[in-house]
Amino acid sequence: MAEGNRGPRLTRRALLRLTALAGGGLALGIVFPARTQPAGEPGDSATQQPAKPDETQPAVEFIPNAWIRIQGDGRIELVLARSEMGQGVMTTLPMLVAEELEVGLDQIQVVMAPVTPAYRNRLLGVQATAESTSMRDAWLPLREAGAIGRTLMIAAAAQVWAVPESECHARYAHVHHTDGARSLSYAELASTASGLVIPQQIALKAKADWTLIGTSQNRLDTPDKVSGAAGFGLDVRLPGMLYASLYRCPVQGSRVRSWRAAQALKVPGVVEVLAVHNGIAVVAESSWAALSGRKQLEVSCRPETNASISTQRIRERLRIGLKGRSAVARKEGDVSTALAASAREIQAVYESPFQAHACMEPMNCTADVGPNQCVLHVPTQAQEAAQATASRLTGLAAERITVNTTLLGGGLGRRLEQDFVVDAVELSMRMRRPVQVIWTREDDLQHDFYRPMTLHRLRGGIDANARAMAWFHRVVGPSVLSRTRPTSIDDGIDPVMIEGAAEIPYQFDDLRVEYRRADTPVPVGLWQGGGYAHNSFAVECFLDELAALAGKDGLEMRRSLLSERPRHLRLLERVAELAQWTTAPAAGLGRGLALVEAYGSLIAQVAEVSIEDGQVRVRRIFCALDCGQAVDPRVVRSQIESGIAHALTAALKGAITFSDGRVDQASFGDYPLLRFDEMPDVVVDILDSDAAPGGVSGLGVPATAPAVANAIFALTGQRVRTLPIRLV
Repeated sequence: MAEGNRGPRLTRRALLRLTALAGGGLALGIVFPARTQPAGEPGDSATQQPAKPDETQPAVEFIPNAWIRIQGDGRIELVLARSEMGQGVMTTLPMLVAEELEVGLDQIQVVMAPVTPAYRNRLLGVQATAESTSMRDAWLPLREAGAIGRTLMIAAAAQVWAVPESECHARYAHVHHTDGARSLSYAELASTASGLVIPQQIALKAKADWTLIGTSQNRLDTPDKVSGAAGFGLDVRLPGMLYASLYRCPVQGSRVRSWRAAQALKVPGVVEVLAVHNGIAVVAESSWAALSGRKQLEVSCRPETNASISTQRIRERLRIGLKGRSAVARKEGDVSTALAASAREIQAVYESPFQAHACMEPMNCTADVGPNQCVLHVPTQAQEAAQATASRLTGLAAERITVNTTLLGGGLGRRLEQDFVVDAVELSMRMRRPVQVIWTREDDLQHDFYRPMTLHRLRGGIDANARAMAWFHRVVGPSVLSRTRPTSIDDGIDPVMIEGAAEIPYQFDDLRVEYRRADTPVPVGLWQGGGYAHNSFAVECFLDELAALAGKDGLEMRRSLLSERPRHLRLLERVAELAQWTTAPAAGLGRGLALVEAYGSLIAQVAEVSIEDGQVRVRRIFCALDCGQAVDPRVVRSQIESGIAHALTAALKGAITFSDGRVDQASFGDYPLLRFDEMPDVVVDILDSDAAPGGVSGLGVPATAPAVANAIFALTGQRVRTLPIRLV
């Protein structure tokens, strides 16, 4: 609805039905301070104030919608339908409700949502957390939910006092009368408000009246994380719970041929060794016993068709796709004719490798399967998919599957997958006890759903006046959606794989973007930054190559191609100012620029790099960011900074490679992460905006690698067309 003048046409019955669908799981809250108004003051008569609740009777709940419950004993509960994996939704989404409900952020307690259609992500179509959609999806619905609650509380107070609603206003979970003498807490109004009809007109607060949105708040999940009280998947403990660790065949697609468990069963605490869908499971009374027993297994695997997989063979397969026909994702004008007529043309091939997610908390899931129900305790980004997986395996109806979402020790797209859920459900069914499946770091790196390896063929042309006139980009790589959303690629185009390529903002007279699907035996999935991560590297680096052909610097070229994009130009000017682009860098430093539009947001980055002992060292990164309304600027900055750290690891450190059908990397020793002393100084400037929020959790990744690569060229004259960056 439009802000401030109209609202949803909802009946109370419809809202209660929606909440009933959501089910239970709402059992946390906070007790408000007692009223301080002295007895006998105006408005304190029995006819104007509700009687003190009878503590022997159940407290009345006020449930205006599926997101909020206000208890008669003073507890406020917010149902959070998105997974908290470090991106801050446990704080920023409650801010939306608290702002409109007129309560303090410290008065809200968060509980995780059950699986039900009421909590689906409208941008994804399922209940899941991915693709930087949480804030974009929640921006209006959660504010409206809070506004409905506030409106009904004011109406309830007006009814109690027999005064017009215009004489009442809400503040910090109380409704106050304009006489300054009367006030009622939301707890005291819960009973009256619960009997009111949802109004058809709901006004959202004007931006000028916001007290929370746009401010930096202390994160609600930080205290428990600092103290160790926070509950991650690996912290789950259930009565009678067993632990399991799986041996998975190392060659992609291979199966167990034979196995011996005699030595494993001798390990104290090992209960059983079972063959399951994904390998051989050692089940034990402790995690240590499960891991120790697994080391004693003797397993022989049967390689199928993938025993000779190698990175070089995959690369050769992708190179075939650089030629021939491909699906057209975007076409403007006639690129072939324009390139033939151009004064000068340049072309290049870029390559991005497979990358692992390497979440700090390895994969895990705890399942408790009984005859009539199944309970999952899982750090997942995909609650609805987890429920469907358990339902399929157990044969139980979806409503008998409970998904309890824990905190996630990193997600990055990996926890959208279901392999670790399958393991836990299958083993709990077999053992008839709760089972927690745990992964090692080696498991995590060698059995991931990797960021796909891609090749990019680009061609560009300029006219006699050095004006960029033609652009061609072909993306070659496997589909990440073929397993999960096959209908999305019926036209031959995986929309994720062309993110950041098909919708570039630059203005060319003639433009053509293609996608050539080239699947490989390697399992692939969503990775932070999605398709933008690999496409922006190719686009922004090749744009600098085109600029050099035209005798322009990167900033000048981008300005010329964005003349009708004031929002983009504003961002470029700001990042140039931050980095002092027009001033030559200090000796031994090079600067590079990149601009990315993704998830409804814009980011421009300038990287400053040096070469030390033959290695690239990123000294500083300047970021100008237009993400619409920044709900919590500090959370936005932390997301950009963490995205840059993740991107630098991928750009500078390593890649997942294959030899003889298996992953070469097994630990952080051969798949290193960026160290603290390697993290550059990062300056993030958030531009003011009245637009709705865009996504930021994946936004810091795509621009980093091209900005660094362009800086290396400025410093050394060496073009970087392959990741990870290796100096010749």
